[in-house]
Amino acid sequence: MDKPKILTVLDLGKSPYGSTWELQKNLHTRRLQNEIGDTLILVEHFSVYTLGKNADAHHLLASKEYLKSRGIELFKVDRGGDITYHGPGQLVGYPIFNLKEHRESVGWFVNTIEEVLIRTLSTFGIQAARLPHLTGVWVGENKIAAIGMRVSRWVTMHGFALNVSTDLSYYSGIIPCGIASKGVTRMLDLNPAVEWQAVQNEVIKQFVELFGFENFILTKTTN
Repeated sequence: MDKPKILTVLDLGKSPYGSTWELQKNLHTRRLQNEIGDTLILVEHFSVYTLGKNADAHHLLASKEYLKSRGIELFKVDRGGDITYHGPGQLVGYPIFNLKEHRESVGWFVNTIEEVLIRTLSTFGIQAARLPHLTGVWVGENKIAAIGMRVSRWVTMHGFALNVSTDLSYYSGIIPCGIASKGVTRMLDLNPAVEWQAVQNEVIKQFVELFGFENFILTKTTN
């Protein structure tokens, strides 16, 4: 009999971006070597701007003084996509999945992540959707979840960022994802009753269902 597909979920709580990125790289290597199964990191970062490998530096509007005054870190990373913000009130997820055990298609993987988030938002009465030719999840013309991935030898890293109760003023220091014509929004403004833990629980549930896991194991840790 085949082993049951179990998703390992690591809940890091609040964790700096740098140490979480190092953890991702470590888990990515271990997943490549089949030392671990598919793993989903869930985390809430301290304020940081990250620039993807193809990011336009002009999309960082903030000065060094602004970054210092608001305590925002800056990282250049190896994911796809442009520039984005992570910070308190935002649920960030990093799936370390081997697509050979799902489907060898990056497009399918990104589409499924979007579906996880769309279904999660629907559970809280928020009707979200995709926009043609734009990655991520949108409510009208406003992005509520950003997605940026890296896939190496069919093992994924980096992931998604869902605005739950994020302070949206931090987006004024960047052109989010390099798209000046669109805005950003958060769940709290669309459903004031939304609660962090309920959102996280729903995201895990949707990952299990949409990626065909039989169950999950949740570990709460600090990074």
